[in-house]
Amino acid sequence: MATVLAVVIFISYIGLGIPDSLFGAAWPAIYSEMTLPVSYANFITVIHATGTIISSLMSATLIKRFGTSKVTFISTLMTAAALLGFSVSDNMVWLCLSAIPLGLGAGSIDTALNNYVAVNYSARQMSFLHTSYGVGVTVSPYLMSLAIGDGNWRSGYRTMFIIQLSIAVLVLVTLPVWKKVKEQKAEPEVKQKTLSIPKALAIPKFKATLLIFIFSVAIEAVCLVFGATYLVEARGVTQEQGAGCITFYFLGMTAGRFLSGIISSKLSPKQIIIIGEGITFVALLLIIAPLNIAFATVGLFMIGLGNGPLFPNMTHLVPIHFGTQLSQSLIGLQMAASSVSVLLSPILFGQIAEHLGSHLFPYVLMLMLILTASATCRLFLQGKKSAD
Repeated sequence: MATVLAVVIFISYIGLGIPDSLFGAAWPAIYSEMTLPVSYANFITVIHATGTIISSLMSATLIKRFGTSKVTFISTLMTAAALLGFSVSDNMVWLCLSAIPLGLGAGSIDTALNNYVAVNYSARQMSFLHTSYGVGVTVSPYLMSLAIGDGNWRSGYRTMFIIQLSIAVLVLVTLPVWKKVKEQKAEPEVKQKTLSIPKALAIPKFKATLLIFIFSVAIEAVCLVFGATYLVEARGVTQEQGAGCITFYFLGMTAGRFLSGIISSKLSPKQIIIIGEGITFVALLLIIAPLNIAFATVGLFMIGLGNGPLFPNMTHLVPIHFGTQLSQSLIGLQMAASSVSVLLSPILFGQIAEHLGSHLFPYVLMLMLILTASATCRLFLQGKKSAD
């Protein structure tokens, strides 16, 4: 039963990844059809990120009251409804309204499933969970590109709505499985404690984990939003080539998380995190070096390969470092901090690119990596408790 439930959780996490890269792929077609300024995308992304932050902060209370399975079902259903809303939107107001349930649903799913897997499964399963997310963010823009090629971005959203609704139905019909797995566990279920933000920040080493999430997620967000722009404006490739090259970043992220799961029986999360940061460093040197575009593309792949495993492995360490009673609240805060980073880091780099040039892309990522590595040293070297 535990294996069946793991499959359901992985599929649910694919659904979490579907909307995250879908809007970026569809936006050029959307703003052209609706004659909107290109910058209006910021309104939708801010609403989405704000909803994610709010639901992440509320998730510990909601999950404690309703349980992980019901929260996962309702949240998946909300994101499905949001995708349907996007597909029928004909103005900016409806796009913004559709972004509200999308953000609220995404934050709850993220926190609920991350904590459940961190507490009940191994580091291998945690990496495979986030590999599932990589599948979602890789497949959805590809399907949207096919829809846009046929001249109808709305059909792309409708396709994603059907997939997301099917995932919600799957979670609904397997709700009894969650109960059976709970009953089969030999040890009693650990009761989660709800912490306020000040109390959480007062916990030794927790600030360091937040910083790792913030800066490593910032690398991911800036690559997602401005990777193709850097290739076009600073490296001189065509828009089509830029869009194709940035796909390798997603492939690298998915591969990195999958390989992390494979090698987790040989290496500890701490070792995987340190190796990943080393790979990301080499990747950025490849991009900075005055080499042809093929090396920059390899560099983007390697950024995903190295940086991708940090999120699942850091999440898996939460109950190890801080105990299972606090894990739900702390993971919720980490998801919220990650969402803040997703919201603010592209805005910050957008200002840098506008005033100083997009050629600074790899240097800004290098600074974020240095800050990530510094926080990693603080986490693993502070105190006596080992992360192995």
